[in-house]
Amino acid sequence: MAPSFAQENTSIARKWNEVLLEAIRNDQARPTVHARNLFHVSAAMYDAWAIFDEEASPYFMGQIVQGFAFPFGGMPEVEDVEAVRQEAISYAAYRLIKHRFANAPRPQTINLLTYATMVEFGYDTTFTSLDYSSGSGAALGNYIAQKIIEYGLQDGSNEIEEYANRYYQPANEDWDPRRSINLNLDFPNRWQPLAFDQFIDQSGTNIGTTPPFLSPEWGGVNPFSLQPDAITYYERDNYTYQVYHDPGPPPYLEENEPDDDFRRGFMKVLEWSGHLDPSDGVMWDISPGANSNMWDLPEPGEDVSPFYDVADGPPGEGHAINPHTGQPYEPNVVPRGDFTRILAEFWADGPDSETPPGHWFTILNYVMDQDEFRRTFKGQGEELDLLEYQVKAYFTLGGAMHDVAVAAWSIKGWYDYVRPISILRHMASTQSESPGRFDYRPYAFERIPDYLERIEEQDTSILEWTDINPAINWSAYRGQWKVRAWRGHSLLGAVEPLVGGVGWVPFQEWWPYQRISFVTPNFGGYISGHSTFSRAAAEVLTLLTGDPFFPGGMGEFPFPQRVSLVFERGPSQDVTLQWASYRDAADQSALSRIWGGIHPPADDIPGRRIGEKVGKESFTYAEKYFRGEVDMADFSDFVSYFPNPVSRGNLLNVKLEEDITDGAIYLYDLTGRKVFSYKLENASKNEFIPVFTDELSQGIYLLKVQAPEEKVYKIMVR
Repeated sequence: MAPSFAQENTSIARKWNEVLLEAIRNDQARPTVHARNLFHVSAAMYDAWAIFDEEASPYFMGQIVQGFAFPFGGMPEVEDVEAVRQEAISYAAYRLIKHRFANAPRPQTINLLTYATMVEFGYDTTFTSLDYSSGSGAALGNYIAQKIIEYGLQDGSNEIEEYANRYYQPANEDWDPRRSINLNLDFPNRWQPLAFDQFIDQSGTNIGTTPPFLSPEWGGVNPFSLQPDAITYYERDNYTYQVYHDPGPPPYLEENEPDDDFRRGFMKVLEWSGHLDPSDGVMWDISPGANSNMWDLPEPGEDVSPFYDVADGPPGEGHAINPHTGQPYEPNVVPRGDFTRILAEFWADGPDSETPPGHWFTILNYVMDQDEFRRTFKGQGEELDLLEYQVKAYFTLGGAMHDVAVAAWSIKGWYDYVRPISILRHMASTQSESPGRFDYRPYAFERIPDYLERIEEQDTSILEWTDINPAINWSAYRGQWKVRAWRGHSLLGAVEPLVGGVGWVPFQEWWPYQRISFVTPNFGGYISGHSTFSRAAAEVLTLLTGDPFFPGGMGEFPFPQRVSLVFERGPSQDVTLQWASYRDAADQSALSRIWGGIHPPADDIPGRRIGEKVGKESFTYAEKYFRGEVDMADFSDFVSYFPNPVSRGNLLNVKLEEDITDGAIYLYDLTGRKVFSYKLENASKNEFIPVFTDELSQGIYLLKVQAPEEKVYKIMVR
């Protein structure tokens, strides 16, 4: 008997999606890992649905995905298709979530949640059979999960070693940001590890004192729709970095000459830090009528300064009318400092720490809950069945979020770009005005009146800051830079109300607007993951619903006065974020990282461009499966092989799918040179032949199997 659901908009897929999001909230905040989890669980649920559909093609079952075989003999005819389908969805999601979160910091919480969900539906968690030939939905779900688990152990993520880095090494020594001056930045353009007494990540988990770069080799993970022709290959430290949709390098700091793009970009982070005071009297209309609807993105090489000019209010031209009501949007005027602080915190990792890809799943669920929402695919035709719509929506968004993680982190890993906290604290001890001084650097910031100035003797502006911090000797800062910015964590708890505000602070004491135990994500800045995830998700939601606008032309998220911020008290009044379109929401996500002190503009625009491309490509690719345009794999071949692509140095496994009495296996490069051969004599079905790739260079190879007929397969070594 199929489970019943009290909520009108809740299918069994929605229920398990909520379970997965809660599991993510109880794990480490790893955007790459959880984008993969969101995709694999969504694909598992989609396959359990698609197997019973007359038109759709499964993604995993009966396919060869990136060289990994998912044999599937088909389900026998069953009496109650919906009951068996929902049972299969539940067992697949349950087994996969249990496996993926077995080593989470709070596994008991996750295990209790998954178990309680199965009990709620009346399912037996002790049933572990994989034999679906009897028509058992439980066995089918177990089989789907087991094959995806096996696939995940060889998909390039290094899950088997808890996703540890295998080759990447940081160029810079670690640095404790509680030290005023950053003297450890020997390579100013490269990422720097941060050291803490304890590092509490976005999910509230203590992950050590100096967390490593998260997923710098993620470009080697099997993607969803990303294609090999989008890859650029780079070599460093005996490792080949695969970079998808390579945007080219970011602006670099040159030792002997100023680089205006570099300096302007990081100065913008300082400038926007000065927007975080709710008591400064600056009011902004943040309604869709005045905010967002941003113009075309700047072209590569174009001056981006006008794009980030917020002197007269928030960026964007606004929407003249609500296209769903035909009426103008009502003004929504709030203190700028409330708006910017809310953006910085709301988009940091999602409202409940489900990381950026999970955050967009919560937005998708919000959209599907609106009264004006209709379950029409691409806005066309009749409304779909609830379960069908939701498994397709999760599958599509999951594929896009996974591909963004692969593409964005392939760029992050290779370019290894510096974060604002590292470079700004480094430049705080330099100047470009007096060449004879010891701290002279030609690339240093120059004085900007009333914004970036020198600290003079008996400087009253700094005395105000040091009065709140009596342990600090103001004279130690004499002659150093001061900046008008958010006054940082040193004031929180020392003044009432618990709001840092904006004022003059020693440049070397500047902090991003983030939690003191977090400060900055533990991976390189270029490109912005938020910009890329959010733009891709916006494109998927636009295509999925057939409408660029939220249902009813408005998406709203309220923030009650005083209790909605984490490390400051606020907002100072009730504030509601409002977006007309999905792109508007994505744009605010991107900008939030500048106000949060996490990214300069250079990280943003390439991320939005790549996100748009990946989102559209992922949707088009997913739609092929919905239409049944992807043929099931032919498992009558002599062999299967995995992984494909295979990373150089790893084994290419060739598995015999039938007995072969006389044959051979050869591997050729594209010049026709034979690089591997193996004689098959009385070889048995299921026998594995290892092909070592240590001596191979990256590129395309041809695997030829003679048994005695000949078949040829394409292999990629990366």
